Amino acid sequence: MTSEQAALYSRLGGYDALAAVVDELYARMRAEPVLGRFWAHRGDDGVQREKQLLIDFLCNGSGGNLHYGGRDMRLTHVGMGISESDWEIASGHLADVLDEFSVGLPEREEVFSLIAGTKADIVGV
Repeated sequence: MTSEQAALYSRLGGYDALAAVVDELYARMRAEPVLGRFWAHRGDDGVQREKQLLIDFLCNGSGGNLHYGGRDMRLTHVGMGISESDWEIASGHLADVLDEFSVGLPEREEVFSLIAGTKADIVGV
């Protein structure tokens, strides 16, 4: 972990702030007419586990002292039929949530850079 990564985790507000962002992001995506299909037949326990994995991923990727123990992104998303349009809609929700939580531009760019690194393993696989 570099000091730059640790700084991002801290600048984002740490675990509690990232958990709040993920909670709001999931609420929006599940309610989204296009994206909601991905959670339409998921039980609450599965959704909670998925949210926790995203929290862990974001904490770890931003330099927090949390281990991401989930599967790799390609294995997790293969066969889901996630399109470029789905990605853009989800990214829009993420941007809106980061705005809602008053995340600054440098941090937003770093979060989107972290997420962008997963796109090839999520879209169209």
